[in-house]
Amino acid sequence: MDTITKLGTIFASFVIFQLLFHFLSSWFSAKVCPGFNSLSFEKKIEWNSRVVSTCHSLVVGVFSLYIFSFDEAAIADPLWGDPSLGSVNIAITSGYLISDLLLLVLYWRAIGDKLFVIHHCTALYAYHFVLKDGVLAYIGNFRLIAELSSPFVNQRWFFETLKYPKFSKANVINGVLMTVVFFIVRIVVIPPFYHFVCSVYGTEPYVRLGLLRQCSWIGSCVVLDIMNVMWMIKITRGCIKVISLIRQEKARSHLQNGKLD
Repeated sequence: MDTITKLGTIFASFVIFQLLFHFLSSWFSAKVCPGFNSLSFEKKIEWNSRVVSTCHSLVVGVFSLYIFSFDEAAIADPLWGDPSLGSVNIAITSGYLISDLLLLVLYWRAIGDKLFVIHHCTALYAYHFVLKDGVLAYIGNFRLIAELSSPFVNQRWFFETLKYPKFSKANVINGVLMTVVFFIVRIVVIPPFYHFVCSVYGTEPYVRLGLLRQCSWIGSCVVLDIMNVMWMIKITRGCIKVISLIRQEKARSHLQNGKLD
């Protein structure tokens, strides 16, 4: 894929996600969710940000799964293969990350988060090698499979903001799915990924990458994986807490029923 097409895709992605945040999300959310209009300005900002995040995650997550499973050019040469669809997917994500960084700066009081800034900048630094040099596209798309967990994380926030009961069926099901999917796409993949890194270390394609690309690739992945582990611990603690509260509630209910009998 030529440079003009890549830059055009990044720009188009940036514009689309900005339009989705500033116009489409509010309009659609007000139509399908009456509670949206009663939210504070800060909550509406974060709501729209999470709607954009969910849309991005679904698009690039599905593309990444397809590339990981069926893109022969990428699979045949994971380090130097430059598949068109893989480059498009990375460009879409780059446009989204730039858009989201802009929103973080503009609305820092509502959605500002230092961890997200670190995450976005680290990812953009890694993806610029894919788009500029046409290397590691398969690896970049493999990492994007992690985005499939974001819709569940965002849905949890939507439920909480709309004051859904913590023990409601929808909330509990989403919480369990969020924990399971996050664990599979962000944690389970860590050992196989670094096993792959070890398997290609010292090979001719790896050496051809050069020291800068090698360090940038592995270093950015280490940073992102540390953050994923931190988030996983936080999510797991929340899930365990909810399950414990559900058990306590059931025990209390059985005790009351016993007294009534």
